[in-house]
Amino acid sequence: MWFWLIEEVESIRRFLGMGGDVLVAIFFLTLLMWALLLERWIYFLTVYPQQARGTQHTWLARSDHRSWSARQIRRELVSRVALAVDKGMPVIKVLIALCPLMGLLGTVVGMVQVFDTLAITGTGSPRAMASGISKATIPTMAGMVASLSGLFFASRLEHKARLAVDKLEDSLKHG
Repeated sequence: MWFWLIEEVESIRRFLGMGGDVLVAIFFLTLLMWALLLERWIYFLTVYPQQARGTQHTWLARSDHRSWSARQIRRELVSRVALAVDKGMPVIKVLIALCPLMGLLGTVVGMVQVFDTLAITGTGSPRAMASGISKATIPTMAGMVASLSGLFFASRLEHKARLAVDKLEDSLKHG
């Protein structure tokens, strides 16, 4: 029953071993990035609708909607929601940018290993260099894949956030 799970964990362990320590770092950066992305999606599904309703209720409870003070209060209400909607997005963007840089670091580390092998063996034996080449290419690929997948979902979240704030702002104008 649990055999498939053990087999999958073992294949992940082998893959991480082929890419070296840098690939392990990329793996944990990717897990953190996806945890933050998932948290934002859950926020939009559960917390944001309640927050938007509360903001609308606060605005509609006011008797004055036209004075300068009312416009400033409206702006402050929208700003609070905009800050909550964008929470965590800068960290996600940094993680997205960091993944390919870590992949590049993996390339450098792998190439250093290839050159060390060449210096020790003194020959161009493909068998001796295979491990270093693997450690040079796998982290690069993993960093790019992690970054591209995160970039797609982060841009979707930013678009969703912008639309949510605009929609809330429009709903408060007519209150």
